[in-house]
Amino acid sequence: MAEIGIGLIGGGYMGKAHAVAMAAVGAVFDTALRPRLEMIAAGSPASAERYRAAYGFARAAPDWQALVADPRVEAVVIAAPQATHRAIAEAAFAAGKPVFCEKPLGASLADATAMTAAAEAAGLPNMIGFNYVRTPATQFVRRLLAKGAIGQVTWFRGEHTEDFLADPQTPANWRTSGRANGTLGDLAPHMINCALALMGDIAALSAQAETLHATRPGPDGPVTVDNDDQAQMMVRFASGAMGHLYFSRVATGRKMGYAYEIHGTKGAIRFDQEDQNAVWLYRAEGPEATRGFTKVLTGPAHPDYLAFCQGPGHGTGYQDQIIIEARDFLRAIETGEPVWPTFRDGLSVARVIDTAFTAAADGGWHTVQD
Repeated sequence: MAEIGIGLIGGGYMGKAHAVAMAAVGAVFDTALRPRLEMIAAGSPASAERYRAAYGFARAAPDWQALVADPRVEAVVIAAPQATHRAIAEAAFAAGKPVFCEKPLGASLADATAMTAAAEAAGLPNMIGFNYVRTPATQFVRRLLAKGAIGQVTWFRGEHTEDFLADPQTPANWRTSGRANGTLGDLAPHMINCALALMGDIAALSAQAETLHATRPGPDGPVTVDNDDQAQMMVRFASGAMGHLYFSRVATGRKMGYAYEIHGTKGAIRFDQEDQNAVWLYRAEGPEATRGFTKVLTGPAHPDYLAFCQGPGHGTGYQDQIIIEARDFLRAIETGEPVWPTFRDGLSVARVIDTAFTAAADGGWHTVQD
């Protein structure tokens, strides 16, 4: 059993989740590599010290550059604002260190392309943080589809809907400014990643995006919102199947509406992250009178569940998804083999988003370029 020094950049919402995951992953999965919480960096030395004390890191860094350069930091986790991702990742790869980066990969397609090139040129382990696709339920759905459990898949509907900006009187914040922080840049990557994981490549799409609340309260009066509140895509997958994707931060009543429905020639599947330990499965077999959706509760028989709990139906939670990510990152470092999703998978998502912006601007159908 060997230790590995972890450097974490960013101590907020996702920073805390990654700190907790790295502290717990060795016990949960009995990993060969055991993380040592070596150093944390944040927006200022003072906030880094505050997070160090709260999360149990050995040291606080004055800035991210010092963290990346430190010899006791052997792997870097990026949980900072997306505009910083590219510079941090490129510096870490240049220093010979594996990188785990929160989604989206960068603030633009150019960032994502450059980061993927840097990762592959360095030949170092790299992963991107799409945590929702790692629930035991969605991993189970991936296996069902791979086995052809519902026949030929003909249609996919996916959404990522929340309501944190549904009230037009909610004050402006960082999410309401800048293309990368709008719904297409912020929420859409998760469901696009899910669609690619379950359905394969998106060949072409059309898209619409809109700002429902053009201004929001600010400290000195109304502030203009310059990015999208909601967006949708019609898509054609490379398999030939049709699909529809919808994303919203103004979907009143939705808290974590990461949901999908899949139709096939022999059945159908439904899933909703707000009930993340259940999969609804329909099989087109047996007498018509007794057919119907069956609720499948996750348990030890499903992927990655047993490490957390021996009882079926007890369920896993949000933090457990991050612990699974930490296990995967450590495995990639230990084996030297890529573990999905890598930076290249993040680049695939960025290409879809960039195409959607183009399609929303001109109203046409566009091919998603490789």
